[in-house]
Amino acid sequence: MSTLEKIAQIEAEMARTQRNKATMGHLGLLKAKLAKLRRELLTPKGGGGGTGEGFDVAKTGDARIGFVGFPSVGKSTLLNTLAGVYSEVAAYEFTTLTTVPGVIKYKGAKIQLLDLPGIIEGAKDGKGRGRQVIAVARTCSLIFIVLDVLKPLLHKKIIERELEGFGIRLNKDVPQITLRKKDKGGVNLQCLVPQTELDLETVKAILSEYKIHNADVVLKYDASQDDFIDVIEGNRIYIPCIYVLNKIDQISIEELDIIYKVPHCVPISAHHRWNFDDLLEKAWEYLKLIRIYTKPKGQLPDYEAPVILTRDHLTVEDFCDKVHRTLIKEFKCALVWGSSVKHNPQKVGKEHVLCDEDVVQIVKRV
Repeated sequence: MSTLEKIAQIEAEMARTQRNKATMGHLGLLKAKLAKLRRELLTPKGGGGGTGEGFDVAKTGDARIGFVGFPSVGKSTLLNTLAGVYSEVAAYEFTTLTTVPGVIKYKGAKIQLLDLPGIIEGAKDGKGRGRQVIAVARTCSLIFIVLDVLKPLLHKKIIERELEGFGIRLNKDVPQITLRKKDKGGVNLQCLVPQTELDLETVKAILSEYKIHNADVVLKYDASQDDFIDVIEGNRIYIPCIYVLNKIDQISIEELDIIYKVPHCVPISAHHRWNFDDLLEKAWEYLKLIRIYTKPKGQLPDYEAPVILTRDHLTVEDFCDKVHRTLIKEFKCALVWGSSVKHNPQKVGKEHVLCDEDVVQIVKRV
């Protein structure tokens, strides 16, 4: 039996299994089996499975945005108008057959844009070139799911399912679950919230599928079975996502008002260049980049060329590494002006966390 057939068999069994307290352990076990089979599908035995010719694009700039969507929804037009980069546009499907990079500069940050080939249903199962497309999507700081505003819901669900199948979690936080394997003592479960979907028997059933029989598990919130399996698998990518609803020139003002109330959505017209300001502003918000201005001793701050830091690297030490990797070796302290300090300037150490538009002057050891 092939891997795809095994996946279909398990999905069928899950569909006909009633969801109640008595079946939670069994459903958890089935979900664990399903996750292992999907991993096997994505990483076939014998290696290989690289990104493929035309898909391996070197990372440049401060962040990377991937454009994902069905063929002919306007991804290439959007990239062309945003970055002025040539990407063949035509009124037929599958025009873009390789990853096409472009770069824009926004608020001092250089942001790489990748126009990925049109995704098709079944990509996660190896159809078309979906595996290569989503492999590149996993490397992005932000994903634009570009949808045709006239048929958004069906395409949205299909694309989300494909990305989920590749271990990409959209607009989700990393599960607050601690899993510590040990040599003996069985499985212990500690819940820091009054009620949770996961009980000890379900946790044991899921862990047994991974041949883990001794472990301490701590749940810091009401975690689902899927969250727990994601933690065990350990290869999930958590990426912010904006749903870009294109071709709004074809809908009414009333319909546009409804779209504006949908979370994570930005309506645009790539052809008419409508609402690009809102799209870029939301992208900046989701990327969580911050601008740090440098101030040489005795001079005014340089507001023209900020140092860009990312959400996970916001300390003065990260700032030093971004300026020059040897700077931290000569570091004595830093003087900071801005919202991250109480006084202007304030002397801080290398562990100090910076805020957007802080001004920093590095003091070196003599």
